[in-house]
Amino acid sequence: MLDASRCQIMGVINVTPDSFSDGGKWFDHEAAIDHGRDLIAAGADMIDVGGESTRPGALRIDADEEMRRISAVIRELAGSGTPISVDTTRAVVARHALAAGASMLNDVSGGRADPQMFEVAAETGVPLVLMHWRGHSERMQDLTHYDDVVKDVIGELREQVRAAKAAGVDGRQIIIDPGLGFSKTGDHNWTVLHHITEFVELGFPVLLGASRKRFLGELLAHDGQLRPAQDRDAASAALTTVAAMAGVWGVRVHDVEQSADAARVVERMAREGR
Repeated sequence: MLDASRCQIMGVINVTPDSFSDGGKWFDHEAAIDHGRDLIAAGADMIDVGGESTRPGALRIDADEEMRRISAVIRELAGSGTPISVDTTRAVVARHALAAGASMLNDVSGGRADPQMFEVAAETGVPLVLMHWRGHSERMQDLTHYDDVVKDVIGELREQVRAAKAAGVDGRQIIIDPGLGFSKTGDHNWTVLHHITEFVELGFPVLLGASRKRFLGELLAHDGQLRPAQDRDAASAALTTVAAMAGVWGVRVHDVEQSADAARVVERMAREGR
């Protein structure tokens, strides 16, 4: 059902006015569609389209506005032959996106925001990304206490997987995501990355979303100033290399070309060891 020949590159399109990574650059539909075509040309294996910002502190929009933002973008890009994923926590938006041509569901809440998301996945049989999640953006950074971040995140992901399967989702549809930056401090993110093989060993494809995130800006800070989001792509590609070498199924990235190159280098090196 899912290509595992090498680490897959998921290109990101935020059709929002307030994304941390691009500040609304792709909020206009035509700009978003053109950007999607550029990501495909740069080597994206799939495109992830989202209409609601999930950056820390972001306020929610209603479902109608979310659908309005993404509909035309998904419809236009779906004919490219490149799989289109929808980044949403709402079942009604998921159904709308699938009807428009999307073929994958990327739920950053892992089914916890809207349990009906499992019904959509079970009925349609499309791949479903279950991300580790503890709460919506406006409160998620108040939910960062862990006894052991790796064990706790794995345990909570297992609960989400069990809930999905109980609702009829086939285990072969499920992709897991440890949720870097979601209810996690920068140190938590680095610890999860250090133990990423433990997530791979759970037996589900793993999607990793590290691209341009704040913990990279903190790492690359100069004179106390965070490295701007748009200047974190080389570090993001470095993490694609780390992820690919660890057996991660896919990475969600803003700059496709650098990460696609990194994944192909790892793939070629791996062939030498066979």
